[in-house]
Amino acid sequence: MPGTLLRQPNFTALVALIWLLVALALLLAHWERTAETLLDTDDAMRLVQMRAWLAGQGWFDLGQPRLQPPIGYDSHWSRLIDAGLAGLFLILTPFTDALSAERLMRAWWPLLWLLPCIAGMVAIAWRIAGREAATVALLLALVGVPAYQQFTPGRIDHHNVQIALTLLAVAATVWSDRKRWCAIAAGAISGVALAIGFESLPYLAACGAAFALRSIADRDAAPALRDYGLALAAATCAAFLISVGPDRWTRSLCDAIALNGAAAAICGGLILALSGFLAHRHALTRAASVAAAGCAAMAVLLLLEPRCINGPFAMVDAAIWPAWHDHVRELQPLASVLEVNPLTAVAIGAFPVAALVAACILLYQPNFRRDFGPLVTAAVFFCAAITMVAAIRAFSYATWLGMPLVAVLAVRLFAVFRLNTLVARFATSVMVTPMVLSAGAITVAYAAGLDDKDSFARPAMQPCFQNASYADLARLPPGLVVADISFGPYLLALTPHSVMAAPYHRLSEGIRVAHGALATPPDEARQILARARANYLMVCGSRPPDGLAESGRGGSLWGRLQAGAAPDWLARVPVAGPFAVYRIAGSAAR
Repeated sequence: MPGTLLRQPNFTALVALIWLLVALALLLAHWERTAETLLDTDDAMRLVQMRAWLAGQGWFDLGQPRLQPPIGYDSHWSRLIDAGLAGLFLILTPFTDALSAERLMRAWWPLLWLLPCIAGMVAIAWRIAGREAATVALLLALVGVPAYQQFTPGRIDHHNVQIALTLLAVAATVWSDRKRWCAIAAGAISGVALAIGFESLPYLAACGAAFALRSIADRDAAPALRDYGLALAAATCAAFLISVGPDRWTRSLCDAIALNGAAAAICGGLILALSGFLAHRHALTRAASVAAAGCAAMAVLLLLEPRCINGPFAMVDAAIWPAWHDHVRELQPLASVLEVNPLTAVAIGAFPVAALVAACILLYQPNFRRDFGPLVTAAVFFCAAITMVAAIRAFSYATWLGMPLVAVLAVRLFAVFRLNTLVARFATSVMVTPMVLSAGAITVAYAAGLDDKDSFARPAMQPCFQNASYADLARLPPGLVVADISFGPYLLALTPHSVMAAPYHRLSEGIRVAHGALATPPDEARQILARARANYLMVCGSRPPDGLAESGRGGSLWGRLQAGAAPDWLARVPVAGPFAVYRIAGSAAR
């Protein structure tokens, strides 16, 4: 955070107060739920991974032998998140029992990351339009319910960490023309973020481009480019060594930090740093040098693994796309969500649309277009908005990155309409908060006759994800369970069983087996299960597996089980709760 902000003790205290109010409100609203469910498949799987490390699994060993046996599953998630979760868990352990400490850890982990997220966002607003804009931005954060999705107590996957690091990287970038250390911070944070995951890559790349373009336009920006490039290269190298074991240093991947991605970032950073050291007199020469950095980084990335040109899922088995990947809700384009869940799409898009309008209005002003900080903020927000249109999971980034822009526009409106009283300014600011805009958009859409064709929350399936529903399952003799892939992480976290599949793109064989067992006729399904040496088959709820077309449901094993016509090679196991569990004939639980 910039020094000007830190030198305002009252404002710093205000940031802490707003965070505390939001954190306590979220905790009160969701505390009971942290005992009822693990919230999401990723949260359940992260808990499994953290427990395995605490139980003695090696730092570089991210394998899960209970998933997709006998092949197992090699996770692409960062061990750094496990270390943070485990550290918080161990801090809490002396004060309570292990179960309560784990619950407290799950509740407070996302709330802790909300603080740097708010601080980074407010620092961006301060850089653009001063303390007044930062104050309005704080109000937006206070009434920013849609922005809290990834910070809900219980969310222990990597999304909240990536959002916070992105906001900090952008804040450091926009302040880098005023505070030299901010360039170093931007490069270092970017390197750490790459170790966590690639979800924030578009926004980190936009920050890097900002440093490069500024150095072209202004020769005096060379030191910032040099500092950023060196910090990026050093942080990426450290992240690679911390995240990747020596036995895998030569392996290239598209979905996690590996040789190709690390080498590309290090190469690009070093060439950018060299450009900063040389500080060429002519703009064309400076442009050529930074272009060389970009070309070199891309060349290294693609020479080591050409398939990565198609994105992080380039190495995914194409067979699992129709069976699972095409149906992942967070990866759906906004247009598809608008067609099936218009109210959800409106709620998601309301505030980013307002931020887009704010950015366009502000960019119309010459002083805004000529200022490095506002230009970078708008550019990174545009990246988030475009990414959100392609995949709705980016809406959290678009919301947080849009807050400074809306806050600055609100301050401009104060001047235009001569809103000089505190009440008038407060009322105007509240009207443009994420919660009010989303609620208003939903109300208008509903009044216009729009309604979700399929509930995005899928309330009928909620009992299938409740912790208590797995109690009887956990008492059965341990064995290999084949079920809808959504239940896999919960089975791993809440029972001693092994599972064939979970919703992760590296599990192509397990996903094919699990989907095939439920989506094919009983005779074919029996052969699939026999080859997998499965012990139990489990179904829950009336929602068919993803990828099972309506025309094929009646003849599938899943359809037969829904109709109460289980084949004779499946023996129903009596368990309490919403699950229908069958022991497969000829198998012996192990």
